[in-house]
Amino acid sequence: MFHLEDKTYRYVAFFDPKTGVSGRSNVIGFSGEDTGEDPFMGSFPDLLDVGIMGHCAHGLSGKCAQSGVQCYQEGGHRIQAHLSFEQFKSIIDQAQGRTFQVALGGRGDPDMHPDILKILAYAYNHDVIPNFTTSGHGLSDDLLPAIKQYCGAVAVSWYRNETTLRTIDKLVSYGIRTNIHYVISNSTLDEAIERMENDTFPKGVNRIIFLLHKPVGYGQEDEVLSVDDPKVQRFFKGFDQPEWADKSGFDSCGVPALTTFTSALNPLCLESCEAGRFSAYVSPDFKLIPCSFEQDPQYAVSLETHTIEEAWNSEPFNRFRQRHQMKCIGCAHVKTCGACPIVPQTSLCTFKSLKGDSIHEDQSRLRHQFIL
Repeated sequence: MFHLEDKTYRYVAFFDPKTGVSGRSNVIGFSGEDTGEDPFMGSFPDLLDVGIMGHCAHGLSGKCAQSGVQCYQEGGHRIQAHLSFEQFKSIIDQAQGRTFQVALGGRGDPDMHPDILKILAYAYNHDVIPNFTTSGHGLSDDLLPAIKQYCGAVAVSWYRNETTLRTIDKLVSYGIRTNIHYVISNSTLDEAIERMENDTFPKGVNRIIFLLHKPVGYGQEDEVLSVDDPKVQRFFKGFDQPEWADKSGFDSCGVPALTTFTSALNPLCLESCEAGRFSAYVSPDFKLIPCSFEQDPQYAVSLETHTIEEAWNSEPFNRFRQRHQMKCIGCAHVKTCGACPIVPQTSLCTFKSLKGDSIHEDQSRLRHQFIL
């Protein structure tokens, strides 16, 4: 069990590398002192999303598009160099003892990185557990022993083809904890409902992790789910059933919908948006960014000239955190819900502030009224 105590923000955190179970508590110290308030942020990210892939070998062939998934990283057309092993080594050296996990990603399948074996081993040997997501299209059998030894879990993107099914079977059969990453959009929602109701996802997987579609990169606005859609309500209400909840998970972007439409889930099991507060993204060009969905360069800090800690405490990151604090003013669920500060139209909740041209403008007007 890994654990840390953040004395600056007064909380403790733990992570079990064998099960993936993690949590935070504001009950601190041997005395069991309760601070009375959940921490807003940490002194250092305990999760780093590391974009080791600068370009995607599969993107130009249309494999993502054929699957119904619109790549938010614009894989296949945005071409950069991969993150180097030396850069990755620098990240882990700084993160050791402060970060529990790294989620390897970027613009392509991490298992295609030329130094993937060194990357997995270096992280693991420095007490930072690596995980990654793959399409499986280039996954080599030769990697399986290292994946099983070093990784906490591997997620397979749900690409609706034989390669997806073969990859899942290959990983599960080898004894590797395997998740499915399923992007929910207007085009994929019916399938998600049907598979959950009829239990037709492949057997043996650890969890089906549902990721909300975002209108970022190739992601189109018309695929964004609507909180008023009866099918959206039907889908999320389903997670009040133990047989759905016990085999599933969500990215934090789905928490507003779970807060809105479920009643049986324990709020302590829901992790609201952590971007720039407990997690961050390292881009292939070696910049620290609050979230991989953040496209505005004003929030990116170069790790060529700054340490991770300096970037974490920088003015751009503080400005991003202000967006967290100023969203959804007046909502009773603001602390547990975690509406997205980057693409707020994806936040599936029924709370509305004032009518206006945009959510950001609404919140700004409401804040101005409170100040006056």
